[in-house]
Amino acid sequence: MRAVRQLRVIPAIPPTLEALRELATNLHWTWDRETKRLFSRIDPDAWEASGHDPIRLLASVDSARWVELASDPSIVDETREAKARLDEAMNGPRWFQGRTDSPLHLVAYFSPEFGISETLPQYSGGLGVLAGDHLKATSDLGVPLVGIGLLYAEGYFRQRLNADGYQEETFPRLDPSGLALTDTGIQVTVDVAGETVAIHAWEAQVGRVRLYLLDTAVEGNSAEAADITDRLYGGDAEHRLRQEIVLGIGGVRVLRALGLHPEVFHTNEGHAGFLSLERIRELVTSGLTFVEAVEAVRAGGVFTTHTPVPAGIDRFERAVMERYFSGFAAECGISFETLMSLGQRADEPDETRFNMAVMGLRLGGRSNGVAQLHGAVSREMFGGLWPDIPVDEVPIGAITNGVHAHTWVSDPIDSLLRSSVGGMWDGADDATWKGIEGLPAADIWAARRAGRAELVEFVRSRLGDALLDPDALTIGFARRFATYKRATLLLSQP
Repeated sequence: MRAVRQLRVIPAIPPTLEALRELATNLHWTWDRETKRLFSRIDPDAWEASGHDPIRLLASVDSARWVELASDPSIVDETREAKARLDEAMNGPRWFQGRTDSPLHLVAYFSPEFGISETLPQYSGGLGVLAGDHLKATSDLGVPLVGIGLLYAEGYFRQRLNADGYQEETFPRLDPSGLALTDTGIQVTVDVAGETVAIHAWEAQVGRVRLYLLDTAVEGNSAEAADITDRLYGGDAEHRLRQEIVLGIGGVRVLRALGLHPEVFHTNEGHAGFLSLERIRELVTSGLTFVEAVEAVRAGGVFTTHTPVPAGIDRFERAVMERYFSGFAAECGISFETLMSLGQRADEPDETRFNMAVMGLRLGGRSNGVAQLHGAVSREMFGGLWPDIPVDEVPIGAITNGVHAHTWVSDPIDSLLRSSVGGMWDGADDATWKGIEGLPAADIWAARRAGRAELVEFVRSRLGDALLDPDALTIGFARRFATYKRATLLLSQP
């Protein structure tokens, strides 16, 4: 029988270094270089062995080492400074606090994955990395936002190459008590094909943003229910449907249990789209008609589509949807046929499956692609939903994906920016940014070479010294080899 929970014991930390606990459990450290260097100084070997996980690091330090650290004035000072930076990041005024004209109080951002740090392996690729960077950026900007996702017990697989050069996957089971998570004590239930499934909520602090991760590995759930949140993108289509019910419907119920009532619900791709159905059910229960509820949900709904080809969009067979949603439709005061129509297109009469992207577009008052070209492609793809509107006027906009600069800019480039733009370069205005124009080209090239050498060293530590030359142009493909990723573009458009 699987253990329900394990406990991780951390030796007593001296009072002068007690702030290290808070620094380790708030994921703000993932984009604070000085705090990461502080953790490395505590025990460089243990820091590497932990996979740069401060919680594992602190658990590995023995009492004698803590005495040494507490007697080192530089460690004590750096800890105090790191805590001051975190306090300022959590409570200091930011861009949003200067927007006195904004009536916004809270946004709920739903995503099936969040790529915040390798120490919280709840992501697979770009969708999750974007979601993680979204939380970090909103923290830096002071935007009032909470994230909702799933806590996958085995995360996404880890891979290795066997002696024949083939990939092998392992799925190490995660222990929530060893992650940067706090038990909220919140538990809600959802109906999953006639079974009442309990959902537990864990909280991760990402700077000033709270991220709630939903977990069905709850005592009292059946084995099948407990495994709903087993793996990211694991299982068949029906397993995905069960996960998406927990994420969308369960996510809204967790927010209500926490006493949170966002004005805006942002769905990052269709996986969490059932949140809109739950919001409709709430409003119908409170006395609105179905049509009125749909309009109210649309007014506070935002949908982001990522996938430019049909193969990347979740579709569920009619019979499966009926088994899971016929009762839910009745709670919304509508027929099952009406519910199905939310995810179907009139211009595709032969397509009987329920399309999550179509529902997201129908129930989102604002919709966008993730690049200007992708916006244009999406207007072409989904223009049939608005048959009386010219393609150029289809209401799907575009917001080009960005990255969270402090997460992705390398140390050598960061040093250049600090010397030319200033320590707060990420928030500098256009005039201040002109400081980079005086940087010698040789310094920029040296920083690039230093970063490339660091990458080569990292790869060699895993694949051997024979691979990669720091002086040679190297092109990598860091994506899943799904057909819609179009890996062959490397050959035709390098």
